[in-house]
Amino acid sequence: VNKLGIVAVSNALPQDITCLAADRMLIFASYDNILHAFARNKEVVHTYEGHKARIHLLQPFGDHVISVDVDNVLIVWSVQSEEEYLQVDFDKTTFAVSAILHPSTYLNKILLGSEQGSLQLWNLRSNKLLYTFPGWQLAVTTLAQAPAVDVVAVGLVSGHIIVHNIKFDETLMKFQQDWGPITAISFRTDGHPVMAAGSPVGHIALWDLEEKKLMCQMQDAHSTAIAGMSFVPGEPLLITNGADNAVRVWIFDGPGGIGRVLRSRMGHSAPPTKIRYHGQNGEHILSAGQDGTLQCFSTVHEKFNKSLGRGSINKKKSKKKGLKLDTMALPPITVFASEVAHQSDWDGIVACHQGYITCTTWNYQKTSMGAHKLRPEEFSKYKPIDTCATAVDITSCGNFAVIGLSTGQVDVYNMQSGIHRGRYGKERAHEGAIRGVAVDGLNQLVITAGSEGLIKFWKFKTKVLVYSIELSSSPSGILLHRDSGILGIAFDDFSVGVLDVETRKIVRTFSGHHGRINDMTFSPDGRWLITSAMDCSIKTWDLPTGCLIDCFLVDSAAVSLSMSPTGDFLASTHVDDLGIYLWSNRSLYSLVSLRPLPADYEPSLVTLPSTCPVQDVCLDIAEVEEAYDEMIEYVSPEQLGEQLVTLSMLPESRWKNLLSLDVIKKKNKPREPPKVPKSAPFFIPTVPGLIPRYVAPEDENDTQSKVVNLGVLAQKSDFYLCLEEALGTNEYTSPLNLLKSLGPSNIEIELRGLAPEGGGSVEVMISFLRMVGMMLNKKYNFELAQAYLALFLKLHLKILSSEPNLLEEVSRLSTQLEETWIHLQTLFNQSLCVLTYMKSALL
Repeated sequence: VNKLGIVAVSNALPQDITCLAADRMLIFASYDNILHAFARNKEVVHTYEGHKARIHLLQPFGDHVISVDVDNVLIVWSVQSEEEYLQVDFDKTTFAVSAILHPSTYLNKILLGSEQGSLQLWNLRSNKLLYTFPGWQLAVTTLAQAPAVDVVAVGLVSGHIIVHNIKFDETLMKFQQDWGPITAISFRTDGHPVMAAGSPVGHIALWDLEEKKLMCQMQDAHSTAIAGMSFVPGEPLLITNGADNAVRVWIFDGPGGIGRVLRSRMGHSAPPTKIRYHGQNGEHILSAGQDGTLQCFSTVHEKFNKSLGRGSINKKKSKKKGLKLDTMALPPITVFASEVAHQSDWDGIVACHQGYITCTTWNYQKTSMGAHKLRPEEFSKYKPIDTCATAVDITSCGNFAVIGLSTGQVDVYNMQSGIHRGRYGKERAHEGAIRGVAVDGLNQLVITAGSEGLIKFWKFKTKVLVYSIELSSSPSGILLHRDSGILGIAFDDFSVGVLDVETRKIVRTFSGHHGRINDMTFSPDGRWLITSAMDCSIKTWDLPTGCLIDCFLVDSAAVSLSMSPTGDFLASTHVDDLGIYLWSNRSLYSLVSLRPLPADYEPSLVTLPSTCPVQDVCLDIAEVEEAYDEMIEYVSPEQLGEQLVTLSMLPESRWKNLLSLDVIKKKNKPREPPKVPKSAPFFIPTVPGLIPRYVAPEDENDTQSKVVNLGVLAQKSDFYLCLEEALGTNEYTSPLNLLKSLGPSNIEIELRGLAPEGGGSVEVMISFLRMVGMMLNKKYNFELAQAYLALFLKLHLKILSSEPNLLEEVSRLSTQLEETWIHLQTLFNQSLCVLTYMKSALL
C-alpha cells in the first residue's frame, strides 16, 4: 500500500479468476467450478474439486475454507487434506445464497444472506441452523462486519444499508443510496465512526454512524461499478477497485471527511486501439484505448506509468458535469503520432478521433491534453457530418503535423501555435479518402496514400506534387521507416508491399495473410517487417531476402504492433483484451535460424505472454541443443546459381603463383648444397672373428649410380589416368578434385607430364583443355581455371602451335573465355561506377 507496487506475481490459472479470498497464510482463487490455494503468492499448493457449477462465493474459515456455487451448494473444505468436511444443499426457491460472512467472535458460525432477503446463522461444526433472520424482503448483495461485536452491515439490492445487531435481532440504523444495489461495504477503524458503501455507477458514499447521516459523496471514484473496497486497519486509507481496470488508494486527511487519491494504478478500461513506442530508449509505450484515454506505460516499472487523460472538447465544462454526464468527451483515438523533439517546449503528440474531424494535441511532459484543436478553417464554424480525420504524422523535428481527411485533403499545421500552414494539391490531394500520410526524416518529402489506389510524393515546403504511383490494389495503411527510406504498404487484398522512397518503386511484395491487415512495424535496423492481421497471425518478413522467417498464431487477433527502438521487445494489443503484451526478441541473446519458412509451414498457436516466472516457460535444453545442431549442420551449396561466377575456396597460395614457380625456385635455391654431418654410430660394427676388428666405412661414390631410371618416370600418375578415362566418359569432376588437392609444385609436374616428351600424349592434352572448358561452362572454380590454363599455355606453347587438334580446342576455349570475361568486366564497371559516384557525389 505504501508504494502500490507489485510485490509478487503468481503462476497463471487456465481460465479467468472469478472469485478471490485470502487468509493470513493462503490466497484462494476459483475459476469455473475448481478452487485453488496459492502459497507465497506464487504456486498452487492445494486444489479442491467437487462443485458441479461455477463458484461465486468464498470465505476462509480457520483451518477450513467455504465455497458456494451458483447451484446453491455450500461446501466446507479442509485446507490441508483437500477433503470435504461438510456439504449443505439449499433450495433455490426459498434460500438462494447471495452473501457470506463469518461474524467476529462467533466460533464455528457463519452468516448467510439470500436473494429472498432472509439471513441464516449456521453452526458448521454441528451442521445446525441456529437462527433465521426474516430480513427486509429484498435481496442481500453484501455483508460486512462492523468494528463493534455482534453488529453487521447488510447491503440490499434496493440501495438500502441496514446496520443490524445479530445477537438481539435488532436494526440499529438504516441508510439508503439512490445509485442502485450496494456492491461493497467497509468500516473505518482509526477512531472515526465512518462507513463507506460502493455503488454500480462508480460513486462512493461515506456515512457518519454517530450522526446517522450522509457525510459526503465521492462521485466518479471509478468509471464503472465498485467491485471491492476495504479500509486499511487503523489508518485513514481506503483501497478501491473496479471493472475500469483501476486500483486506487484514497486518504482522508482533508476537511469535511472527503477523500483524495493518494496513489493509483490503472490501465485501459476498454481494449487499446493503437500503441506506439515513445522516444528512442524503448522504455515508454503510448497507448490509445476505446475508453477515450491516452496512457503511457513503462516497460521498466509500473510506477512510471501515467495517464494523459481523456480527450474533451471543453475541459472546464467536462469537469463540472463529471464522467457520466459529460457530453464534451471526444470519441476514442484511432491514430496518433508522437515525437520527443521539443516535447518540453510544446505539445509533442497529435491524435485523430473516431469519426471526428478535429485532431487534438497532447503534452507528454504535462501528462494532459494540449492547447490546440487542429482542423481546416472552412470547418471552424460548423461540423461536417461525413468528414473525419483518418491519418496523421508528425515531423521528426516536432514542429509540424500533417493530417489527412476522409475527403482527400491533406493539411499541415504548426505544433507550437496550431496555425494552418498549407494544403497539398489545389483543393485536395487525393480523389478518395486518405489512408496514410508520412514525412521523411529530413522534411523533404510528404508521402500520401489514397483509397483510389494512388501513392503521391509531395515537396514538404513548396507543396508541389513530385511523383505519383498507381498501385495494384487500394492501400489500407502505410508505415515509413525514416532511417532507411522504405515504406511499408498494407493493401485491401491482404498483401503487403515495400516501396523504396529513393527509387520510388515497389521492391518487395508479400502475400500470406488471410484477413485484413491491422498493423505493421519495422525493426530498428529496417531488416524486418512485422505484420498482424485478423486471421490471428503475426508474421515477420525479412526484407533483404524477401522471405517469411517467422510466423505464429495467437488466440485473438493483434490490433496493433510496435517494435522497440532498441529491438528488444515487440509490443502487441489484441481484440477484447485490456493488456499490452511484450514479446522478447530471441535473436538478441541466442542463436536463431533466419532461414525462410517452407511454403507448407503450419504456424503453431502461441499463448500470450504472461507474468509467470521465467523458469516455468523456459525451453527444454534438448530442444535448444537440437536448434544449435540444426544451425551447425547447414552447409552452403558449392554453387548458389548456375548463372553466377563462383570462385573456389582454396587459399591463394595454391593457385596465384603458378606462373612464377621458376622465379620462386631460383630465389629459394641454396648457394651450396647442405652438408649432413657424419654422425658416429652408437655401437661401432665389428667383423665377426676371433680378433675384434671394426668394419671399414663404405665408399658411397662407388655404389651410387648416376644413370636416370626411365622406368620410374614411365609410370602414369593418377591425374593422367583420370584424364584418359574422362576422354571416353566426358566426366571431369574426378581429375579436377585431384588437381585441387595438389600443391603448386606438384601441379607443375603433372602439367609438364601431359606433353609427349614428358611421357604424355596429345589426346590427354586435349582432355585437359576440355576440363578447363567444363569449368568455364559451369562457372565454378573460376580462378583455378584461369591459373591452370595460364600455366598449361606457358609450358606447352610450342606443341600447341604444331598440333592442329590442340589449336582447334584452344581457339574454342579462347572464344568461351572472352565471352565470360566481357560479362564480368561489365558488372565490374557498373559496380565501380556506382561506388565512385557514392564516394564523390554530394548527397
